Amino acid sequence: MNGPAVPTPPAPTSWRIALPHTAAAVPVARALVRTALAEIESPVADSDTAELLTAELVANAVEHTAGAGPIELVVELLASGCQVEVHDGDPAPPGDLTLPGPAGEPDPWQEHGRGLLLIRTLSSSCGHRPTASGKAVWFTLPAVPTQRRSPE
Repeated sequence: MNGPAVPTPPAPTSWRIALPHTAAAVPVARALVRTALAEIESPVADSDTAELLTAELVANAVEHTAGAGPIELVVELLASGCQVEVHDGDPAPPGDLTLPGPAGEPDPWQEHGRGLLLIRTLSSSCGHRPTASGKAVWFTLPAVPTQRRSPE
């Protein structure tokens, strides 16, 4: 007995790139995320937010991890949105991505200290995990509702 064919969901699409362990990695990472989200017919996530949060992760990896080895950016497009990971060679956790630190909210007069707050606030989920060569810090963004997507 043959029933209707059940469509299989497409495999997630992902991009992986090694970036220099310098501040020059930040605009390259933003451009990669922008390009990755633009390559599909309808954006699955808010590109501006994805770029901002990616820049924060890459800048943190460059500023707060030791070593000259490259960092790696992984962008994965999912049916439910997108996930961005930044891999670095330092196994130390990046601070608390799920709750504010003991000092509370960042000082409004300081130039730094808002990156993790932005990631916690604007992503649907975030965290970090150990890897064989250090750690990966990640965030996910939900899919853009169909009615909000721009027509092509």
